[in-house]
Amino acid sequence: MRQTRWQPHVLALNAPAALRPWLTEDGSLTARLKAHSSSFRVQCLHQQTALCLNDEAASIGMHRAGRVWEREVLLRCDNTPVVFAHTVVPMSATATDWPLFSALGERSLGTTLFGDPQVRRGELEFARLRAGHPLAQRARKALGLDGSDAAGADELILYARRCLYRRRQGSLLVTEVFLPSVLTLLPRQTSK
Repeated sequence: MRQTRWQPHVLALNAPAALRPWLTEDGSLTARLKAHSSSFRVQCLHQQTALCLNDEAASIGMHRAGRVWEREVLLRCDNTPVVFAHTVVPMSATATDWPLFSALGERSLGTTLFGDPQVRRGELEFARLRAGHPLAQRARKALGLDGSDAAGADELILYARRCLYRRRQGSLLVTEVFLPSVLTLLPRQTSK
């Protein structure tokens, strides 16, 4: 399965109630994750050219799936992976469009996007990713759950959101797949 139906409203997913505030977060997901952990870290899995997914092509202005710059990371709170993030940028984008993208490394893309006044954020879209969806498979692989010994991994439904960002002439699509462990996060206590 190469495509999924992306919905304009989170209620269409029938996602667990505890997950909805994470899916609909209007501000920076990075800032929210930091507020729910003692230590936050971006683990870069790879950043390279790749073939975009069919359901991403139209969103980033391509007529059909083709080569893009792809970045995949795990967002970790207190060393626990809580979000698998997948970003695609058309090959036509220039360094002027996204000046820091190629040198992000282990830095947060969200901090860069929300800190740049030239970036325009689109509307959030939401989806349920079944085990056969490529991003669900990649998330499971990043967690070491891609083997046949992973009990229930094939039935696991992951919930995701995506958003299109624009800067100058460039577009960038960020998809965030929420891992079940995100539901264990509690707001960090701040001392008064």
